[in-house]
Amino acid sequence: MNNADEFPRLRLARQQVDRQQEIPVESAVAREINKLGLANIIKPGQTVALTAGSRGIAQIAEILRATVHSLRSLGADPFVVPAMGSHGGGTADGQVSVLAEYGITEQAIQAPIRASMDVVEIGRHSLGGPIYIDRVASQADHIGIVARIKPHTGFNGTIESGLIKMMMIGLGKHEGAKEYHRILVRHPWEPFARSVASMVLDRVPIRFGLAIVENALDETAQIEGVRADEFFKREPVLLERARHHLPRLPVGEVDLLIIDQIGKDISGSGADTNVIGRKPTTDWNERDLRNSRPLVHRIFVRGLTSASHGNAAGIGLADFTTDRVVDQIDYRVTTINCLTANHPLAAAIPIHFPTDREVVRAALRTVGLVESRDARVVWITDTLRTAQLALSACYAGEATDPPVVWGDEFDWPFDDAGNLPLLTSLRR
Repeated sequence: MNNADEFPRLRLARQQVDRQQEIPVESAVAREINKLGLANIIKPGQTVALTAGSRGIAQIAEILRATVHSLRSLGADPFVVPAMGSHGGGTADGQVSVLAEYGITEQAIQAPIRASMDVVEIGRHSLGGPIYIDRVASQADHIGIVARIKPHTGFNGTIESGLIKMMMIGLGKHEGAKEYHRILVRHPWEPFARSVASMVLDRVPIRFGLAIVENALDETAQIEGVRADEFFKREPVLLERARHHLPRLPVGEVDLLIIDQIGKDISGSGADTNVIGRKPTTDWNERDLRNSRPLVHRIFVRGLTSASHGNAAGIGLADFTTDRVVDQIDYRVTTINCLTANHPLAAAIPIHFPTDREVVRAALRTVGLVESRDARVVWITDTLRTAQLALSACYAGEATDPPVVWGDEFDWPFDDAGNLPLLTSLRR
């Protein structure tokens, strides 16, 4: 069936992003570890716990392996702990499986992985509740925080997602994540995070951080070693660099955004709310479309990443999906994750239809006084990979930011069953 009279024509495009060059990981890690002067702190034979989180960080296995090698050169005995709150179904085995999906295995990083959901209480925060730390990590002589710095999908501030959040919520495991997210429903993120992190730094042997910044093409652009006493000073600076390189959509208003896949390896919220324009500006559980850029009216999610293992946290950001996506959802795992984060909306199941064609037709009928054939559509792979995309042909006559190089124009490539291919299959 030809859809020329029903849907807008599409064009392939490639964004001309400000790309900070990818760096060689092994030499960068060795340089940064050496810069920290850890030989004056870590004695031969002492243990060092390194954190590994639940995000799809570029080259994370290589970064951890290089860190292990650098610490061993000091005579240390490093190991890795999963630091990821409730992910992996809230079990130790599940969290080890999450790491394996990112290539983080004992063989790959050449160090033990010691997983446990047990925590110890190290004190009480300013609102009276407990502060938890992973028991295994707490028993190490030293702890190194390895984390990517980037804008958070819900929190706003001079610190968002990075060393401090990993130290609190990652090392806090399921119990810590539940406690902190419960507080953050009614209290602002940054002052609370600073107060908890200060106590953790004072009472737990955290010695250093390796802060990772990625460019707009999901590549490692910077690795910086940070002494523990400089976390609060350096993280805001690195966050601004990360914000500059954040993937984004090149247009200001979108009637329908089509996303081929969401997943925990893509973003904590499945899709990065900074990219799709649905990051809250007040309560982090609410949408505020009025102050968003881009302004996205409808979102259609077509799939879950294989690394999600059915964890569809963030599916509630979408307005539409398909029956096949709903069938992929492990609702128990999704619910555990979303309830731990006190974000029940993230697990809400959108309106769904059997085929992509039916979803697109229904979605475009809900965007207001816009004929379907005139709708402004953007189609991306996921929110980590937005450099190559497809847009309604009408955008070609408008200024874009970043600028784009336009490719071929085409009709919607529905197959005989009414479904679309992956956008990656159309790139050329």
